Amino acid sequence: MTKLESLRRSTVIVADSGDVEAIRAHAPQDCTTNPSLVLKAALLPTNAELVRDAVARAVAEGGDAPLERAVEYLTVAIGRELSAIVPGRVSTEVPARLSFDTTASVAAAERLIALYEAAGVPRGRILIKLAATWEGIRAAEILEKRGIQTNVTLVFGLPQAVAAAEAGAFLISPFVGRILDWYVKAEGRTFAPENDPGVLSVRRIWSYFKKFGYSTVVMGASFRSAGEVEALAGCDRLTVSPALLAELSAAEGEVPRRLDAAEAATSDVARIAVDEASFRWALATDPMANEKLAEGLRLFHADTEKLVAHLGTIAAAL
Repeated sequence: MTKLESLRRSTVIVADSGDVEAIRAHAPQDCTTNPSLVLKAALLPTNAELVRDAVARAVAEGGDAPLERAVEYLTVAIGRELSAIVPGRVSTEVPARLSFDTTASVAAAERLIALYEAAGVPRGRILIKLAATWEGIRAAEILEKRGIQTNVTLVFGLPQAVAAAEAGAFLISPFVGRILDWYVKAEGRTFAPENDPGVLSVRRIWSYFKKFGYSTVVMGASFRSAGEVEALAGCDRLTVSPALLAELSAAEGEVPRRLDAAEAATSDVARIAVDEASFRWALATDPMANEKLAEGLRLFHADTEKLVAHLGTIAAAL
């Protein structure tokens, strides 16, 4: 048995990629994208036709901001291709620049869902990704009530996770590797998977959710090593890059379950407050979560801008 096969006994494996062929090779249950992954997918020669079609459609429509519409069309086109491969859901992210605007985030999400439905992909196959800002979580709350399920991403700590669960988010994506990156830089040392700060953060969130009966799915994300993935065996879902999926698929061995729901249910954990004031204070007083959330938003926005520039060169050649 390979380690990937063993992991699948305790955890739903999700592909963290917009590369259709890579996803086809590893046959995950779900897949998730973000602006960085959409940019990478847009630069693949195999997606050249999707890119040209998205740009041509937006340009033909005219009006304001055609390249922003082209980004939406391309994002949905890639998501549609992915939905034909995985049996489960595809996560699609709203623009990072909207992360502090609840109304605009909801509107962007509804546009994406409308585009998916027009392309023949029902809303039940899509998770709308929103950043774990207070405003993003409020957008998730509104969308869930309207029958659009959400994936709250860029989660770096328990307060963000609990706020998203209280809002009724279908799924959260706590980031493992980016937490590790911060602590490696801050403390100048390395960490084994068992004491990896990112791994410990996801375990804490997962245990809290099981202790208090939240139905929100916990999906560990942003892994730096196969060891981190193995250390979270038993988590609801894990979204893993094609490179690490290939590594786990090539390795023989049993991966034991590391997260135990019965143990979590009896753990000595106190509830935390999730009102707006406590949420904002928790972020302000956690340097890692504060810095990594802001950095994540900047990086996603920068990659969206790169994608817009790339689509602009294609539009100019039409």
